[in-house]
Amino acid sequence: MKKTVSVALCSLMALSMAACSNSNNASSAASDGANAEAKTILVGISPDYPPYESKDASGEIIGFDADMVDWLFNYLNENGHNYKYEFEELSFDTIISSLQAGQIDLGVSGFTYDPDRAGIFSDSYYDSAQVIVVTEDSTITGAADLNGKTVGAQQGATGESAAQEIEGAKVQAVADANLMMENLKAQGIDAVVLDKAVADQYVSKGGFKIVGEQLMDEENIIYTSEDQQELMDQINEAIAAFKESDDYKAMTEKWFASEVE
Repeated sequence: MKKTVSVALCSLMALSMAACSNSNNASSAASDGANAEAKTILVGISPDYPPYESKDASGEIIGFDADMVDWLFNYLNENGHNYKYEFEELSFDTIISSLQAGQIDLGVSGFTYDPDRAGIFSDSYYDSAQVIVVTEDSTITGAADLNGKTVGAQQGATGESAAQEIEGAKVQAVADANLMMENLKAQGIDAVVLDKAVADQYVSKGGFKIVGEQLMDEENIIYTSEDQQELMDQINEAIAAFKESDDYKAMTEKWFASEVE
């Protein structure tokens, strides 16, 4: 009798353990399934263009664009989507080729609308312009003084196109904007053409000034390839909400030097 009861108990324990195991496996599978549903979006960024994007002392990517990307994906996740994003650090010009090769999903790096650039552009998230920057002691007062002078611009950016429109200017395209500004400071070049928000940032720190008229009025956008229309439609929805939010005003006041100390 004891043997029979013992066998029965063992059978019940085995069934119970199997049930627990199946329950744990189901729970694990459900968890894995939930995680699998979160689509990773690779965001190409060139962190050499403050205040849009740069690195702090710890190497973390910071700036208006970085904060905006976080806001946009939080908004999308709060409204029925399930995304996570990762920044892919690239030079500005290789963001474009990486998008076209399908290696990343979005380009967020102070991009401005360029009708000659293949791909899809988001709605505008900030207005800017291309301006001429020189050292504080320079006698250059505007574009007319740049005939025969060497003018730096970021390679692949609309600033390069704007610089090439300056009559007689010898344009030096540079991949890294920080190195370009160091070269200007050392008087290795005579002037640079920069996005106004970036120029304001450098001017606010001293040593540089903006001269002459704006060369090109622009709108900042997010850039992607033509096969990402669905994602871009969602991004545009989030941008519209972002621009209507209190966070938008707070971020522009935080990051753009013309509006902060």
